[in-house]
Amino acid sequence: MPPSACHVGVVFGGASGEHAVSIRSANTVVGALRQGANAERYRLSCFYIDRQGRWWPPAVAEAVLERGVPAEPADLPDPLAPGGFRGFPDGALAVEVWFPVLHGPNGEDGTIQGLFSLMQVPYVGSGVLGSAVGMDKQAMKAAFAAAGLPQVAYACVEDSELADDLDDTGALLDRLEAELGYPCFVKPANMGSSVGISKASDRAGLLEGLRQAAALDPRLVVERGVSARELECAVLGTTELRASVLGEICFDADWYDYTTKYSEGLSHTVIPAKVPAELAERAQAMAIAACRAVGASGLSRVDFFFDQGSGDLWLNEINTLPGFTSQSMYPMLWEASGLPLVELVHDLVQGARESRGIPLSPNQVP
Repeated sequence: MPPSACHVGVVFGGASGEHAVSIRSANTVVGALRQGANAERYRLSCFYIDRQGRWWPPAVAEAVLERGVPAEPADLPDPLAPGGFRGFPDGALAVEVWFPVLHGPNGEDGTIQGLFSLMQVPYVGSGVLGSAVGMDKQAMKAAFAAAGLPQVAYACVEDSELADDLDDTGALLDRLEAELGYPCFVKPANMGSSVGISKASDRAGLLEGLRQAAALDPRLVVERGVSARELECAVLGTTELRASVLGEICFDADWYDYTTKYSEGLSHTVIPAKVPAELAERAQAMAIAACRAVGASGLSRVDFFFDQGSGDLWLNEINTLPGFTSQSMYPMLWEASGLPLVELVHDLVQGARESRGIPLSPNQVP
């Protein structure tokens, strides 16, 4: 490997409900960084964050990637170590560019981005602001609304509004029924991969969904249910953002929940989506506008609802660290747009370096 090869640190796992998905995504990213021209461009070190938030060195990380499942206490050299971040493991301070492959809280919400910013080391993806706003559905929707971007009707709820006594919660349920009706969807504000989301078709289901979501997050969002196609667009870049072709998620379920999303055979994608060119261009422009509204950069996946009958196109959400599993839309959308996986991850690392004004050595240039 050339001495000029850039030292990239891939960090994955994390203390979140999306820990297992992160491992699957990391395997894809690591594989791409070790393929083709990237094998000469980059020197790679992997770091694992367990469910308790403890950081582990490359030897542990590589073993987790090989197994493809979260580490159990018996798999770790010191299973009784205190939880949380207590300092970097060996090799981490030599990393020149960080590639976080972390989904959900403690990895996608600006926390680890703040750590890397304090270290003054480049990293792939959005900064602290874009990550935090993009992760929190209440803040995200407020930013979209301020930018004049269309969304389905929604309401914000705090867990303090949920009382043990049903009579005391009645006013909240009345308000949500009047504003949104049924069906509606209840979501924790700071979760991804459909974790904690439920569909409510009546008052009892709404109350149960609110309580389930509140167990995961004190901030909740309730959205009006719409009968619509689900479209997605990938965005790439730092100062100059570009949008991929559109893709459509089709699924054999009542709605696109966690099980449907990550189980083989329960969903499939259509890329490019079979939509009029005018609609595709509108969605691509809206995807870039959504990134700018929350301050996202590097990479994002923007999701839409499309009503075939009325022609309405609504923003659903933005994901500032989208999945990289074999079933994930982000890499598939760029593959269909002419950017294969190996070059996609190279572009992401290159973008992180260029955003900090770090020049590339000759062997790292495309």
